[in-house]
Amino acid sequence: MRVDQDSAKPAAPPLQASGLALPRSYLNFVGQQIFRLLQTIQGVGAFALITLGVTFTKFNAAWRVTHPLIRTQIDRAGVRLLPGVVFFGLALGLVIVAQTVSLLQRVGAEQYAGTVMVTVLIRELGPLATALLVLARVGTAIVVELGLSRAQGEVEALEALGIDPVHYLVMPRVIGLAAAIFSLTVYLILVAVFSGYLFIFLQDVPLTPGDYFNQIARALRWEDFALLALKTATFGAIIATVTCFQGLAQPLRLEDVSDATTRAVAQSVAGCVAADALFILVYVVM
Repeated sequence: MRVDQDSAKPAAPPLQASGLALPRSYLNFVGQQIFRLLQTIQGVGAFALITLGVTFTKFNAAWRVTHPLIRTQIDRAGVRLLPGVVFFGLALGLVIVAQTVSLLQRVGAEQYAGTVMVTVLIRELGPLATALLVLARVGTAIVVELGLSRAQGEVEALEALGIDPVHYLVMPRVIGLAAAIFSLTVYLILVAVFSGYLFIFLQDVPLTPGDYFNQIARALRWEDFALLALKTATFGAIIATVTCFQGLAQPLRLEDVSDATTRAVAQSVAGCVAADALFILVYVVM
C-alpha cells in the first residue's frame, strides 16, 4: 500500500507552523532586560528607603553643615533656573492657554476654558515640564559630580572620617530638589496663566479678565493645591534619588560616568511618568 509522503511527515508545532516562534536569542534578551529592570527597581527602592530613614532620623544632626547645603541646592535648582522657567511659562501661555481659549471660543465652548487649563496646565503639564527641566539642568550635573567623587575615592574618604555619605551628599539634594520643583512649578503656572491672557487679548478674543480668572478659580478645588505640592515634591525626590543612586551606589570609573548619566535620565523620566500616572488615578477617584 502506498503511503502519502505529506501525511508521513511529522506535524510542525503550531507556533512554528504559523511563523510565531520567537528566536531563543530574543527571548534571552527580553529575559535579561526584565531581570535588569527588576534589579534596578530593587536597588533604587532600597536606596530610597535608606535616604528616607536618614532624612527623618538625622535631619537636625550636624545642621550647621547640612542646612546650608540644602539652601545651596534650592538656589542651584530653583533660583538659577527661574529665568528659564519664566521663558518656558511664556511659551506655554502662547502655545497652550491662548490657543486653547481661542479654539474653544470659535466652537462656542469658552465656558470650559477654566476646566481645560486647570486639567492640562496646573495638574499635568506644569509639574511634569518643570521636573524635566530640572532633570536636564541639575539632575545630570548631580550624576557627574557624585560619579566623579566616587571614581576619585572621595566618598570612601568621607566614610573613613565617619561621615555618612547619604546624610551629607544625598539628603540635601533630595530636599532641595523637592522644594525647588514645587516653587518653580508655581512660578511656571502663574506666568503661563497671565501671559496666556495677554496673548488672548492680542488675538482680540472677547473674554474679559474677570471672566477669564473666574473660570480658572471655579475649576480649581482645594485638592488641586495639596496634590500639586505632593506631586512636585515627589518628582523632586524621584529625580534626586535616582541621580544620587547612579552616582553613588556602585563603584565607577571615569569613563563610566557618562553611561551612568544616561541611565539616570532614562530612569528619572520613567519614574516621574509612573508617579504622574498614579496621581492621575487619584484625580479620577476624587
